[in-house]
Amino acid sequence: MTTFIAPTSSSTPAPARKKSSPLNLDWGLLLIVGVLVAFGLMMVYSTTFDWSYRSTDSPTTMFVTQMRSLGIGLAVMIVMARLDYHIWKKLAVPALGLIVLALLAVLLVGSRAFGATRGLLNGSYQPSEAAKLVTIIYLGVWLTSKGERIRDVSYGLIPYGVVVGVLAGLVLQQPDISATLTIVLVGATMFFLAGADLLQIAMAGVVSGLAGYGIVMTSSTARNRIGEYLSGLTNLTETSWHVQQAIIAFINGGFFGRGLGGSHQKFQALPTPHTDSVFAVVGEELGLIGCLLLIALFVALIWRGAKVAANAKDELGAIMAAGVTTWIAYEVIINIGVMVAALPFAGNALPFISYGGSSLVVALAGIGLLLSISRHDPDASIPRKTRAAFDYSRWDRRPRISSPRRRE
Repeated sequence: MTTFIAPTSSSTPAPARKKSSPLNLDWGLLLIVGVLVAFGLMMVYSTTFDWSYRSTDSPTTMFVTQMRSLGIGLAVMIVMARLDYHIWKKLAVPALGLIVLALLAVLLVGSRAFGATRGLLNGSYQPSEAAKLVTIIYLGVWLTSKGERIRDVSYGLIPYGVVVGVLAGLVLQQPDISATLTIVLVGATMFFLAGADLLQIAMAGVVSGLAGYGIVMTSSTARNRIGEYLSGLTNLTETSWHVQQAIIAFINGGFFGRGLGGSHQKFQALPTPHTDSVFAVVGEELGLIGCLLLIALFVALIWRGAKVAANAKDELGAIMAAGVTTWIAYEVIINIGVMVAALPFAGNALPFISYGGSSLVVALAGIGLLLSISRHDPDASIPRKTRAAFDYSRWDRRPRISSPRRRE
């Protein structure tokens, strides 16, 4: 087939490539996050005023603390958005080293609360939350640097298993089962999207399954949670007290809810209603309508994140954006699934909604990374080849994957 090359003229220079602008942001993504943050602040005040008053004699202490964390989170998000995400090629290894040291420090000198040692500085900083984002950044850089060698077990599966295994193992020692599960799930998803073959995925699944079985057999907490979940599948009265109170909250809320601030279950019946039980309070105060609205916002956020991944100008941006998006998706699915008795109990926060400075700051940092990836002009995008195990098709305006007949 003859190839025609258009003549070039020395008098007509090629158009300069557009540079990314700080204002060239995904405003739809920002709008969704803004609504979620506002919704979260509303629920934080509703679920903490009584707890805060009993702890500090002021109904607004915890709300003010959350506002302070929001300010820090917004500053971190702006910095992450303005940074060229390619800088993480140089910073990924130092970031991984710092988070490993922080996780070790938690085990040695961490603050103990609710039967677990998860925080530093009197529990105000939880490295397990930052470990989720650092895992995404490091794996994004590492996976894209391996190229086709990722299909080799010695270059792909084994190093991947070591990195994820060390981070998940340190988090599990706190113990924080929900954060461990999130790290493993997000890591496995990124490994699959980067182009690992099905044999490696199957091997990773077998190893993860055996590790999970070992955790259940050696952890009384895990055994109790699995046992309560299985019993609750046939009889809700035999599931955990926490889940029973959440179900009561949903029943009391009905279709339209009791009204904002009108929850009864948050007053000592629901354990920690401002953190992992906040969705149950949403159901009681705002009813089914409020729950569906919140779920719709999360669906819109995940959709925008998927678009950022699909339109990323290179493979590094695509893998990291996919990692951030699946991380948020898994957190939402696990939190809501636990509250409606669809999943075994896991005490993870609901992103942007639950009370907690570490969770909010790290989630906003993840959004900043998405904004950094999305703020490059699509017209200046670099064509990239993907080893992903799925066909983007027309969703990202790339040509479809060629069939053998077409190649012939």
